[in-house]
Amino acid sequence: MQKLTAIALVAGLSVSACSGHAVTAALPQLNSQGQASSPQTSGSAVGAHSTRPASLAVAPAGWANTQTQTFNLKSAGDLGALAPTQAMTVRLGLQLHNVDAIQALVKSGQIVTPAQFKASYSPTASEVAQVTNYLQAQGLTNITVEPNNLLVSASGNAGQIAKAFATTLHSFSQNGVTVYANTAPAFVPSSLSGIVVAVLGLNNVQTYKTGSHKATSTVAAPVKLADSSGGTAPSPCALASISIIGLPSPVAEPQQGTDNAGCLRNYAPADYWRAYDAASFSDASLQHVAVMAQGDVRGSIADFRINETGDGLPQVQVVVQQVGVASPDTAGADEWTLDMTASSGMAGNVGVMYVYTTPTLTDSDIALEFNHWVTDMMAPIANASFGGCEFGPFLDGSMLVDDMIFLEGAALGMTLFASSGDTGSFCSVGTPNGVPAGVPLVEYPAASPYVVAVGGTTLVTKQDGSYQGEVPWYAGGGGVSQFEGAPYWELSVQTANSTGEATFRGVPDISMDADLQTGMIIYLSDAGGWTVIGGTSLASPLAVGAYARLLQAHTSLEFAPPHLYRAFSNSVAGTQTNGPPPTVPYGPYHDIIVGGNGAYTALPGYDYTTGMGTLDVAAMNATLGQ
Repeated sequence: MQKLTAIALVAGLSVSACSGHAVTAALPQLNSQGQASSPQTSGSAVGAHSTRPASLAVAPAGWANTQTQTFNLKSAGDLGALAPTQAMTVRLGLQLHNVDAIQALVKSGQIVTPAQFKASYSPTASEVAQVTNYLQAQGLTNITVEPNNLLVSASGNAGQIAKAFATTLHSFSQNGVTVYANTAPAFVPSSLSGIVVAVLGLNNVQTYKTGSHKATSTVAAPVKLADSSGGTAPSPCALASISIIGLPSPVAEPQQGTDNAGCLRNYAPADYWRAYDAASFSDASLQHVAVMAQGDVRGSIADFRINETGDGLPQVQVVVQQVGVASPDTAGADEWTLDMTASSGMAGNVGVMYVYTTPTLTDSDIALEFNHWVTDMMAPIANASFGGCEFGPFLDGSMLVDDMIFLEGAALGMTLFASSGDTGSFCSVGTPNGVPAGVPLVEYPAASPYVVAVGGTTLVTKQDGSYQGEVPWYAGGGGVSQFEGAPYWELSVQTANSTGEATFRGVPDISMDADLQTGMIIYLSDAGGWTVIGGTSLASPLAVGAYARLLQAHTSLEFAPPHLYRAFSNSVAGTQTNGPPPTVPYGPYHDIIVGGNGAYTALPGYDYTTGMGTLDVAAMNATLGQ
C-alpha cells in the first residue's frame, strides 16, 4: 500500500507549475479568441495540410522552394564541405492532389482501393515524368518511382546533388560519428514548383531512436499469472529482482494479505489479457500485423520464436519485407523482438507478421519504409516503436512527406501505432540545430495526425491479475506538437482554453503499460536470457495487439483513430474506483486521473499524460458493436 501511495505522490509532485493543460511559452502564440496570431500556425498549403508552414528563404531566380530547410547541426563540429564524390541517394516527395477531398473521405469513413486513390489523388504520370526527366538531366541514376507516385528516388554524388537542388552540403562530427547535412535549403527548378515539396536524403543523421528500457540482469522464465477461467496466480505480486538501466532500483513491494494493496509485478504477454480484459473473446488469428524495423532482423526473429514457446503462444508466420539494401546492423534487435512479441502476444495470435526493415533510421529511409507498408497493403495495422524530436522531420521535410503517406493509409483503411517517447513532456536529447533536452516538443511519427500515438502507464493489478488502477509512467511521452494540427476526431475531446491549445495536435491518443517495474518478461539473447523490458516501445505494440483483436471482431473498423475517439466522445465518466491508484471507468477506457509526466498532470478526461486512457478491450469491443 505504501508503494502505491508513493507512486501517486511522486508523480503528483513531479509536475511543474505548467501542470494540467497549460501550454508552454515555447508554443506558437495565439490571440484572446484562441486564433493563431501568426500565419505560421495555420495549416500548410502543401503536404497533408496539417503542418505549420515553414519560414522559407527567398528562392533564387528560376528556382522554387521546397519544405526542406537548412539542417545545420550546431551542436556538432563542422568539418567543411562534403567531398563532391560522396555517394548519396535522394528521395523527392511529390505533392498529393485534392488533399481536402482525401480528408473528407477519411472523415466520412469511406475506404478506397489503391487504384482509386492513385487515379484521383496521387501525383500524375506527367508530373512524375517531369521529375524523372530533370533528375536524368542532372546525371542522376537508379531512378525509382514508388507505386503511388509519392516518392521518386535517385542516386548520384554530392557534387551532382548539391547542384541539382541549389544547396550546399557539409560534413559534421557529432558524438564521435561523422555525418553530413545540408547547410542551405533545397530548391527545385520553377517548372517543378508545387510538384516536388521536399528533398529527403540531404542528411544522413539517425533522427529516429529506439527507446525501450530493459533490465541489466536475467529473471526466471515467465509463468502465467492466471488463466481465463479465473485461476489464481501462483505467486501474487511477484516482481522480478532486476537492476534497471538508468533508473533507480524498485523499492519494497506492498505487503501481501490486504485486499486492496494491489500488485506491482512483471507480466507475461498473456497476463495483459486479464489486466486489460481481453481474454473473453477471440484472438486475432485472421489479422495481419506489420512491424517497422531496421537492420538485420534474423536474430530478433529467432528470439521471437523462443518467446512464443516460453509464453505458450502459437507460432506466427513471419515474412521479412526488405526495403532498400540489406544492413548487418543489429543495434535495434531487442526492439524488434519486443514489437513482435508484445503485439502478437497481446493479440493472442495473428495471421502473418510482416517485418519491414530498412538500412538506417534516417528520415529518408524511414519514409520509404512507411510508403512500402502503405503501397504493399498487406497488413492494415503496423507498429513503429521509434521516434525522434519532431523538430528534425519538420526541418528536412520528411514530416510533410510522411503525413501524406499516412493520410493515404487512412484512406485505404490502414493504421500506424507509434510510441510517444520515453522522456516525459520534453524532447529527447540530440535533436537537429542544437535543440536541447527540456524543450516542450513531442516525438514524431507519434505527432502525425494520422497515427495513433501510444503513451505509457504504471499498471497495478489485483492479486489475481485483474485490473486495479494505473498512473502515468513518469517518463511517458506527451504534450502538444508545435508543428502539427489536431485532426477533427481529437478536437472532439480536447477542451480549447483561452490559449486555444486544441488547435494543435495533442499526444498521446491512448496509453498502455510502459513502466519497467511493471513491464513485460521477455527473452533477449543479448541479455543472456529472460529479462524485463518496458518503455512506450512496449505500450505501442500492446495497443496494436489489442486493436488487432477488435478488428477481428469488427472488420469494418478500418482506420482506427476516429473509432477510438468516437467511443470516448460517446461515453460518460463512471464511478471512480479507489484502486489504489484511483481511476475512472470512462466507457471502454480507464481514465487515469492522478500522476504526471513532467509538465502535465493526469486529469479527468483527455490529457497530455495518457490521452484518453488505457483500453478495457472487452468494453471497447462491446462499444464498437453498438
